[in-house]
Amino acid sequence: MKRQAEAELMDGEDQARAYAQADFSEPHGHFIELLAGACQDMSGTGMALDLGCGAGDISVRFARAFETWTVHGLDGSRAMLRYGYEAVIKAGLESRVVLAKSYLPEGEAPAESYDLVFSNSLLHHLPQAQTLWQAIKRWAAPAAEVFVMDLLRPRDTAQARKLVQDQVGYEPEILQRDFHNSLLAAYSIDEVEEQLLQAELSHLQIKQVSDRHLTVSGRLMETTATAGITLKERYR
Repeated sequence: MKRQAEAELMDGEDQARAYAQADFSEPHGHFIELLAGACQDMSGTGMALDLGCGAGDISVRFARAFETWTVHGLDGSRAMLRYGYEAVIKAGLESRVVLAKSYLPEGEAPAESYDLVFSNSLLHHLPQAQTLWQAIKRWAAPAAEVFVMDLLRPRDTAQARKLVQDQVGYEPEILQRDFHNSLLAAYSIDEVEEQLLQAELSHLQIKQVSDRHLTVSGRLMETTATAGITLKERYR
């Protein structure tokens, strides 16, 4: 099935509210478990960057799971970030979770570099896939960990409809519609492999981890991270 691009930003108030109020405990909890398993050592202190943090649920879950880490979340949607700020305050994590509006690729982050850069379900929203991979190179410290999870495009529309019914059939219509559109906008494993090759990140590992998700993970090579520093200067 051919990819069908969708809207980049979820900036409507109704849309943001629906996402903030939805129960993502299963997929977001699974994201944290997979991240913990993929990253080599999360026991010390560190700085993490959440690209496309949305309403902040994964940033908050990350901070709870890794209590010695600080996490900065970036998103281009003001509507989503309003709910994200509320979630951080409610969790009492203002000292370790900072969310900021930043539109890629031009936007900035609160810090110059990070020990871990992660992202959940951002790739399929971007008009240009390289925006994500170059952002990772831009902000990753030398030898930083990378963990990306995104949707995997179904083989046909029938499978897409079944996934919507099975996974979010109980959610409001707006979430069902968005999930369906996101499935159609997702990439195949072969397409992600080509993206990584173009970004000089082909050493990262791609895995299919569910009937609808893939992950990309690994540690950046020092030469790759150094190239990212050059990229950062180029964006200034």
